[in-house]
Amino acid sequence: MVGITETVLRDGHQSLIATRMRTRDMLPAAERLDAIGYRSLEVWGGATFDVCLRFLHEDPWERLQSLKRAMPNTPLQMLLRGQNLVGYRHYPDDLVRKFVAESARRGIDIFRVFDALNDPRNMGVAIDAVRKAGGRAQGTICYTQSPVHTLPSFVQLGRELAALGAEELCIKDMAGFMPPGDAAALVRALVREVGLPVVVHTHSSSGMSALTCLAAAEAGAAAVDTALGPFSGGASQPPTEALVGAMRGTPLDPKLDLSALADLSEYFRTVLDHYRPLLNLRSLQTDGEVLLHQVPGGMLSNLLSQLQEQDALARLPEVFAEIPRVRQDLGYPPLVTPTSQIVGIQAVFNVLAGARYQTITREVRDYVRGLYGAPPGPIDADLRRKVLADAAPIQGRPADLLAPEFARALEEVRALVPAADDAEAISYAVFPAVYKAYRARRDRALTDEALTSAALGIVGALRARPASLPAPPSSLVREEAGGMSAWAHEGRSRLHSQRRWIDASTRRTRR
Repeated sequence: MVGITETVLRDGHQSLIATRMRTRDMLPAAERLDAIGYRSLEVWGGATFDVCLRFLHEDPWERLQSLKRAMPNTPLQMLLRGQNLVGYRHYPDDLVRKFVAESARRGIDIFRVFDALNDPRNMGVAIDAVRKAGGRAQGTICYTQSPVHTLPSFVQLGRELAALGAEELCIKDMAGFMPPGDAAALVRALVREVGLPVVVHTHSSSGMSALTCLAAAEAGAAAVDTALGPFSGGASQPPTEALVGAMRGTPLDPKLDLSALADLSEYFRTVLDHYRPLLNLRSLQTDGEVLLHQVPGGMLSNLLSQLQEQDALARLPEVFAEIPRVRQDLGYPPLVTPTSQIVGIQAVFNVLAGARYQTITREVRDYVRGLYGAPPGPIDADLRRKVLADAAPIQGRPADLLAPEFARALEEVRALVPAADDAEAISYAVFPAVYKAYRARRDRALTDEALTSAALGIVGALRARPASLPAPPSSLVREEAGGMSAWAHEGRSRLHSQRRWIDASTRRTRR
């Protein structure tokens, strides 16, 4: 039997609607999700922590506790960026241990620990902290293709993760370009040579994800990641219902109730309807070019944004051509947060400047110095000389250079919030400016409900029609139950202005 890890509450909406699903839209489905029989439910980590504080004005710790109370029977899972936790820099060991312990106390059972460079030194402390907190440590291999990423090198990484204390392994295919044959070969090799359960995570970007998951399951994978239909496909995972149906009645049968899954999908279809203004149609499309440039969905969104700001969208093909060259210069890092942004931004700089490395970003300089960890392969000699002329490379594990932070963070946050607990100190330490803004808004009682009510009043006033004008036909009024939230209205307005919103009630003509 193959287990299913359901991603609808984390990577499913992170991939399709920029992580904007609110806790209040998750909880109505929680009891039904808990009753399905999933191997685990991925509910936390990745970008959810940052987005909760920065955009949704929610406490991520409260979300986790609420979900655990509502789903006590199914293991809850999170994505942890190793020494980067849920942020974008290395944090000291004391903060890593505090974060993991608090996450376990609040409800996380399985920690998927990865590092963007596949550097075990950046995962060791987190894995050890997971074991000490009583959680299950899932050591992660970021899959990519390059001259230095081979089947033997991935197996060796699996051995090192097992030696660090990982209880199972995950093959993480960030951009969805792992062929079924490669997946099967890697699963077999890891099961045979390392002896730990193997879970496969992929994305549907290239269109191969369902084939890859089936091949991995047939090769002996313990579980695969999927997302319920409305939040599946494209930049997200393959659909849960399709894979459960494909394996039904076979030795791989996950034994999940398709009727119950269909009921949940219907609920999440209504959720997606609410967030549709945030859904970029490109994120749902199959992109065969990912097999060439290996750019994951989140990285592509950032590239498009950067080029649009410079009025240079037409130069995207040049950037796609430059990305593999920059990646080669940097020793073939896998393209996953934060290395995907390091490579992508430098590629944009190189293309727009018309000269390679005329400007070198601070992140590339830090990378070359070793501040992110050990690169998988050798760094280009000319680039290395150019960077190291100004600063020497570091020796050893990057986090060894960092002083403890938790005690200072607790003292500082209690100057803002005298009753702050460890969780609030962690939030402050990971995202200080974001946390301060969140607390200020909360202290002024500017909750989501209050902001939405005020904004709806403004939107309603702006929409009010002069008395002399006739009201529109009722058939054209398609207001959602409870009204549209202000941020959703803003998203729809932006899509209208970019001509990306299709209103079913508006007649479309050829120009």
